[in-house]
Amino acid sequence: MTSIVPVLLAGGSGTRLWPLSRKSYPKQFSLLMDGETLFQLSARRTLSSSHLQFDPHITVTNNEFRFIVGKQLQDAGITPGPILIEPEGKNTAPAILAASLWAVKEKPDAILLVAPSDHLIPDVDAFHRAVQSSLEAITNGHIVTFGITPSRPETGYGYLHVADQPEDQILAVQTFVEKPDQERAQKMLEEGHYLWNAGIFAFRAQDMIEAFARHAPHLLDSVSKAVGEGRHDLDFLRLQEEAWERCENISIDYAIMEKADNLVACRFSEKWSDLGGWDAVWQDMGPDKNGVVTSRNAHAIECENTLLRSESHEQEIVGIGLKDIIAVAMPDAVLVAHKEQSQNVKKVIAELKKHDVRQAELAPKDHRPWGWFETLAIRGRFQVKRILVNPGAALSLQSHHHRSEHWIVVEGTARVSLNEEIKLISEGQSVYIPLGAKHRLENPGKVPMVLIEVQTGSYLGEDDIIRYEDIYHRK
Repeated sequence: MTSIVPVLLAGGSGTRLWPLSRKSYPKQFSLLMDGETLFQLSARRTLSSSHLQFDPHITVTNNEFRFIVGKQLQDAGITPGPILIEPEGKNTAPAILAASLWAVKEKPDAILLVAPSDHLIPDVDAFHRAVQSSLEAITNGHIVTFGITPSRPETGYGYLHVADQPEDQILAVQTFVEKPDQERAQKMLEEGHYLWNAGIFAFRAQDMIEAFARHAPHLLDSVSKAVGEGRHDLDFLRLQEEAWERCENISIDYAIMEKADNLVACRFSEKWSDLGGWDAVWQDMGPDKNGVVTSRNAHAIECENTLLRSESHEQEIVGIGLKDIIAVAMPDAVLVAHKEQSQNVKKVIAELKKHDVRQAELAPKDHRPWGWFETLAIRGRFQVKRILVNPGAALSLQSHHHRSEHWIVVEGTARVSLNEEIKLISEGQSVYIPLGAKHRLENPGKVPMVLIEVQTGSYLGEDDIIRYEDIYHRK
């Protein structure tokens, strides 16, 4: 059986799903649907089955998400494969080329299946059959793009104009179509030879490299250097920064797909969504007979075509007499929008950034390689945090110029290094960390450890940290 190398693109920010999805913790890593994150579902979707044999995943992401990627794969019971770290986001063309160059070094005849890590495809078996049906075209030198049979006149997606071959699954691509207006989308739906552009591709790595040599040689030069001179750091490969900075910021569609003469489309007619806006989430969560979708802590009274969602177990949201409304409540921000404006939510980010509002990009929980923390209260000279440390994890050995800290353990046991002393602090016990003292916090147990931290001082920013030792190699 032919084996395929799955490539997960996991560096996006998903701004159209604010306030749940933010730059510091975007939608692919959030529990948007019940059960697992979109990233975990995407990884699980590319595990071996009776139809297909998959090699370990290649994940392309950025520095901020590198530990999140590894932990979420491990939490899903999946051993992480190579994780390539982009020094900065350069869109999909450089990312896909980097994965191709890496794969062909390890396996010269590698076949890649490249997919965003934030899409929803519930019928995994049907997806595997579609990928299997594309293998003959791939081995004949074609690049395959997956197109979704439209179910409605969607204005939020790009389209593929394909040859009029209604019974075939592999189709010639005639043109790419940008996101249409409503009238044009309805007309394309009626004509029947248009597919939604899913942004999922399958190809031989060598064929993709040759396509870049033909259509984007400047990118091939820069990305080859970035991969070839990449630096191994723990379990990651950091792409070489100077070469990566020279890469053009461009999508794979513009760089390659719209120019390639060996491109074909594989039709996929089962359910698919890129969950690119709250209207798509409303659609995919299954509205009731009144068109209403509610989360566990949300309540709708005499509402129609409305999404009500609370992201906190301690926060209730109630809608009365709403129609065509999206309301999403986070502990630190609330979005209320008309459904027709859901694609404009990304404008919120620009507006909030204009006023230096931290919620524009920063999530309530700040995820770190050792766990996470969230701010419970902050004023001029004090801050209260809840901190969770994963089993076996440890913060860096550090000190602070401007603040002291008081730790109270509320779950589990903490091992605390304070200057030359090491002590175990159990639930209900506390320890004081004076300003300037060298200290480290560890969780020696087998369950998560949670503590409350009270900071006091003249400056409480996260950059007031001097690191002396760090098992995660952070600067």
